Amino acid sequence: MWRELWTLVARAARGSRRLCTSQSSRAPAFGSGATIFALSSGQGRCGIAVIRASGPASSHALRSLTAPRDLPPARSASLRLLSDPHTGEPLDRALVLWFPGPQSFTGEDCVEFHVHGGPAVVSGVLQALGSVPGLRPAEAGEFTRRAFAHGKLNLTEVEGLADLIHAETEAQRRQALRQLDGELGQLCRSWAETLTKALAHVEAYIDFGEDDNLEDGVLEQADSEVQGLVVALDAHLRDARRGQRLRSGAHVVVTGPPNAGKSSLVNLLSQKPVSIVSPEPGTTRDVLEIPVDLAGFPALLSDTAGLREGVGPVEQEGVRRARERLGQADLILAVLDASDLASPSSCNFLDTVVDLLGAQSQRLLLVLNKSDLLPPEGLGPSLDLPRHLLLSCLTREGLGGLLEALKKELAAVCGDPSTGPPLLTRARHRHHLQGCLDALGHYTQTRDLALAAEALRVARRHLSHLTGGGGTEEVLDIIFRDFCVGK
Repeated sequence: MWRELWTLVARAARGSRRLCTSQSSRAPAFGSGATIFALSSGQGRCGIAVIRASGPASSHALRSLTAPRDLPPARSASLRLLSDPHTGEPLDRALVLWFPGPQSFTGEDCVEFHVHGGPAVVSGVLQALGSVPGLRPAEAGEFTRRAFAHGKLNLTEVEGLADLIHAETEAQRRQALRQLDGELGQLCRSWAETLTKALAHVEAYIDFGEDDNLEDGVLEQADSEVQGLVVALDAHLRDARRGQRLRSGAHVVVTGPPNAGKSSLVNLLSQKPVSIVSPEPGTTRDVLEIPVDLAGFPALLSDTAGLREGVGPVEQEGVRRARERLGQADLILAVLDASDLASPSSCNFLDTVVDLLGAQSQRLLLVLNKSDLLPPEGLGPSLDLPRHLLLSCLTREGLGGLLEALKKELAAVCGDPSTGPPLLTRARHRHHLQGCLDALGHYTQTRDLALAAEALRVARRHLSHLTGGGGTEEVLDIIFRDFCVGK
């Protein structure tokens, strides 16, 4: 009974939304009838500060503060005297730029004041703008949200812009630029076009399947297109969350026996004295974490307690936490004392390294530290070691080779932002792609054409939500809340 009811519902939905490819209208956010203004450059003393206004009263604000009061040529910098609109007191001599809508960042009339960056100048200009009727201070992310509301950016491009603002490494910058350029959005649009074409074939067969005018193989063509899309979506979802690691940082854990030089390596890679270095074994009792830029990739570097049977309850807890953190690592840096490889602690740890390499559950680099203490002949031919790198944290010899190895390993963990298809950088992306894939699974399993058509609509709706169509205000609030005021 439920199947017949669902069939009726699906057919009714098909009749009311036949091949509607337009996205849901984007309601302007924050009450876009007002004109907003804010400092768009950084706080504090600087050579130039940029103050931006957007909205229908932007031209009035520009005329109120400048002399002469006529609008400058569009998108050309003009030198103007800024004055308080009520007292006429000079505020600054600044460059102003006029951007009439819709050819502006927000799609509205916009104006920028490039003033001298002293706090008094910035404060005076902001106060003057606040006294102009119809203007109010902008909220966080409101300029970008208006750009989204007016179709200047889709939601994936907005997220790319946010990631670019927060990028701290070269790899993050490259990935953010690709997303801001619309690569992920373009890919989603091509997938949506594939679904639209398949849906057209299915609905044509439902409506005209008994007519002789319908060409042969219509359903087979739709099935082929859907199957190709399933393969593409599955490949993106099996990327081991590389894009999310690239955005938030890979988890790199430094481990080894006591006194192998783990803390020295952490200090060397982070370029600051994060960990206490001491000849006394067991100095590190807890997990110390520091975000670092490793060979251009973001990483959360963890210094852990030396792996041994602790002599006291505090050190035992530190060892337990170290082992727990190893299970969470994306990349393990296993450190040994190159001058003391025959010691019981080194031998036991080498057995652990071999087991980890055999399991292949995580990527691992074996680093033999204190190479400056080795004899001229080196390690000697009698040692049977896994693939390793020689390093001296004291002299920094071998650091270049280690950074190259880290770059290679982290590119595998995070993905190379310069090549390949665009990466999924947020849980929201994965959610909608998985929803799309699940809907296509329903399509391939059902024999009812009305249900198959509805499954294609659900799949296409998930792709629309990914780029911004039909998104709820709650979702938009979450995305825009990380933007600063002025952007």
